Amino acid sequence: MLDIRFIRDNQNLVRDALKNKNRKPVDLEKIGALFESRTRLRGEADALNRKKKEASDARDSEAGKKVKEESQKLEEELKRVEAELHALLIQIPNIPSPDTPIGPDESGNQILRQIGEKPRFSFTPKAHWDLGTALDVLDNERAAKVAGARFTYVKGDLALLQFALIHFVLSVLADPKKVAAVKEDFGLMASATHFIPIVPPAMVRPEILIGLGRLDPPEDKYHLEKDNMYLVGSAEHSVGPMHMDEILEEKDLPLRYVGYSTAFRREAGSYGKDTKGILRMHQFDKLEMETFCLPEQSMEEQNLLVALQEHFLQELGLPYQVVIVCTGDMGFPDQRQIDMETWMPGQNTYRETHSADLIGSFQPRRLNIRVRRKDGKTEHLHMNDATALAIGRTLIAIMENYQEEDGSIRIPEVLLPYMMGKTKITAPIKK
Repeated sequence: MLDIRFIRDNQNLVRDALKNKNRKPVDLEKIGALFESRTRLRGEADALNRKKKEASDARDSEAGKKVKEESQKLEEELKRVEAELHALLIQIPNIPSPDTPIGPDESGNQILRQIGEKPRFSFTPKAHWDLGTALDVLDNERAAKVAGARFTYVKGDLALLQFALIHFVLSVLADPKKVAAVKEDFGLMASATHFIPIVPPAMVRPEILIGLGRLDPPEDKYHLEKDNMYLVGSAEHSVGPMHMDEILEEKDLPLRYVGYSTAFRREAGSYGKDTKGILRMHQFDKLEMETFCLPEQSMEEQNLLVALQEHFLQELGLPYQVVIVCTGDMGFPDQRQIDMETWMPGQNTYRETHSADLIGSFQPRRLNIRVRRKDGKTEHLHMNDATALAIGRTLIAIMENYQEEDGSIRIPEVLLPYMMGKTKITAPIKK
């Protein structure tokens, strides 16, 4: 949520953000009028409270009764104005950073750099769905019998590879020395504070997603109507609001978490798109980084998150490109969004595998998360979230980049310590 005073003083900037993020117009003049009404009503409420105290002190029951009636009417009017104001404020997205390109959709995204050499094959590389079926490590067909389309069974050595990836990523993020090494490798000034591993709830209340600015579009979420709960689409949805209505101390920031969660998305509007394999599933697993920091640290914090993502891809030996996402493709609460797109040779294209979102004070205002400075003053802190590991898509990238002519898949060297002595994924021996 943006500060009301900022909205009043920067109406053209706010209108541009609404337009460039493909959002419906919001009546900014009405916001200003409601803000004035709220200020006036709060002043009148304070005056009535003083009168109430005076009547009580004077033991004037008649005057006290009259003030109480006036106070009740005023409170009802104040609640109405605040509800109307809040309903308008939550429709306004975060303001994109100055370096965010303006564009209508993903066609406006810009490549910042490409890293790594694409593998050269002496044969025509296969897509992961063909590899997975031949190796009997992916089974969408049986999953469809059990759960329907866009579900799968990850089996055998590919399941081991999934847990190897998780172990590898956590071994870096949970170790302050390794975080410091990445920071130094990329020439960053960010703190070397490690990430606290966490397994969060997989369901959240509607007001949590509204507070995060992540409920839209609601039709893409799984809603449990009986309990009025939503299944999370990322660990961010339950890790981000952990400190809602809290005041954190300056000395404790930055505070960093890495959350593991199964995620659920209905993929509304994507029917017929990427139906093969495991690229676009209703259920998938992720490791998500979430950080809480001082306002002056937030850009460097995003730079660290991006550096960690690049470190993981480089250690896995996967070619990738770094993309700055344009206004029409970025998230509602995002101020600046950087994506990693990893090369998928079986599909002959780059696919998004990571995203890093600088949120600023947008979510902390909506969730009421503040920091107490050393001088005792409080203000809203800043938040960042980023993919540490989109497990399914990283499995795809490894399968397609490390495939061999006989259909087997080599294990990236960095994952060998976690693979129980296995160096390849091979087809099962037929009895």
